[in-house]
Amino acid sequence: MTEPGPDRLTLPAFLEDVVAQGGSHAAVVGERGALTYTELGAHAHRLASDLVAWGVAPGDRVALLLANRPEWAVAFFAAALAGAVPVPISTFATPEERAWVLAHADVRWLLMQRRLAARDFAAELDAAPAPGLAGIACLDEARGAFAEIRRPADTPDAVRVVGARASAALPESDGLLIYTSGTTERPKGVLHRQRAPVLQSWRFAALMGLDANDRVFTAQPFFWTAGIAMSLGATLAAGATLWVRETFEPDDALATIARERITTVHAWPHQEKAMAEHASAGEHDLTCVTHVEFGSPLAKLAGLEEDRWGIHASYGLSETFTLVTALAADAPAEARRACHGVPLPGNEVRILDPETGGPCPPGTSGEIAVRGPTLMRGYWKVPDANVFDDEGFFRTGDSGTLDDAGQLHWAGRLSGIVKTGGANVSPLEVEGAAAREPGVAASVAVGVPHPTLGEALVLCVVPVEGAQIDLQALAGRLATALSAYKRPRHVMVLDAADVPRTGTQKLRADAVRDLARERLESGSVVIAGHVYGT
Repeated sequence: MTEPGPDRLTLPAFLEDVVAQGGSHAAVVGERGALTYTELGAHAHRLASDLVAWGVAPGDRVALLLANRPEWAVAFFAAALAGAVPVPISTFATPEERAWVLAHADVRWLLMQRRLAARDFAAELDAAPAPGLAGIACLDEARGAFAEIRRPADTPDAVRVVGARASAALPESDGLLIYTSGTTERPKGVLHRQRAPVLQSWRFAALMGLDANDRVFTAQPFFWTAGIAMSLGATLAAGATLWVRETFEPDDALATIARERITTVHAWPHQEKAMAEHASAGEHDLTCVTHVEFGSPLAKLAGLEEDRWGIHASYGLSETFTLVTALAADAPAEARRACHGVPLPGNEVRILDPETGGPCPPGTSGEIAVRGPTLMRGYWKVPDANVFDDEGFFRTGDSGTLDDAGQLHWAGRLSGIVKTGGANVSPLEVEGAAAREPGVAASVAVGVPHPTLGEALVLCVVPVEGAQIDLQALAGRLATALSAYKRPRHVMVLDAADVPRTGTQKLRADAVRDLARERLESGSVVIAGHVYGT
């Protein structure tokens, strides 16, 4: 699969290209209906005209509070066609978290669905209106359209404006603003150029070897970069069909994969484990699946006997809109197991001494720094001088080495970020929520190794001298303040005397992590099905 020319690396051009390629073939299939490629293009253009008539101006921020469904793709491309900057909003976010993101991103317009599972987004916004919003449009479930947007009499003018704005988009133009956890208590707004999601969509399709015959199922949410590029974008670039669900249920996922003869499955390790261990797993024929990691528990159910496909020989981050380095998914298994890939075209990777910033020779461990065509424009409202070095490289906070062949070997994080269930969680955000609980003198959130989550988030709290910590009250506060994926899997109380400290009396996170792991193992604590100490 050939990447398009530089002038086609915009979201409007991408939509035009995939619609021309896919035509009447099914593009996205949801629980309430499906869209062909032609319909996806038509619906996106219609909504873009509505947005223009609604008052959306070039550069306006249009937030998307939608679950994985065909309308998410429509809204995303419509905002881009209207000249706006889409801002995907996590459906996991608490009202407080969502309000902060909407304000920080300077969102003017919000496209949303009223409800998702037990959440009533409309009621939440009524209870705590977001300042700065010029308008909100809710999805009409019966029509699959945004009901609050009214098409005025001068529709042809709006259509003309959409065409002009789409033509004016450049690969260097602002493409989308996406929020991800970092080393600060609040999430960071990562501002990407148009070319980043487009280029990564084409590259993922090629690396995974997808074509129009593939039938893809994803549990990756579209409000993170992997969901946009690896799941939605790559499927569209290949002319394939994507099946989506608004919420993940193991039995429903298994039934969908078997019934629709899915060839490619995108899910986080803990979701794959949940499917493989579900009581109904043996009732579903998954032999249609050919694209899944050989180490996944789904591989056995699919009858895979050899490691012929896998995308784990790669390295990337939200700031580069996923991949920086990779090997093709069909590369020999021995090669894929030996490294995290080589830099993709245009990307540069350096290994720097974390203290001096000087270059490290091949084979020497240091901090990974990257530069390339999909690197973010910057963090929203953060000076570039605080983000990039003098040569435009971004220091990732990750540790790794480059060998003599130019292959990257990722070793872990230097920054303390916990990656659990495929999501990044800032320890500072969790610790900040815990600090508001009476009786907590100090806390440290750490990640401990877990076979399916990658890391399990464990909160270690030190009580005020003489105080007793109400763990039930603390759990309630964390449940209110934090999204579900940010909530600790286990909370333990540590005595002040047992906690190692630095010379400035700060708790040593590395030592606390080791202590937490010892306590988990000695107590045979069970977290998400894994028994520590066995």
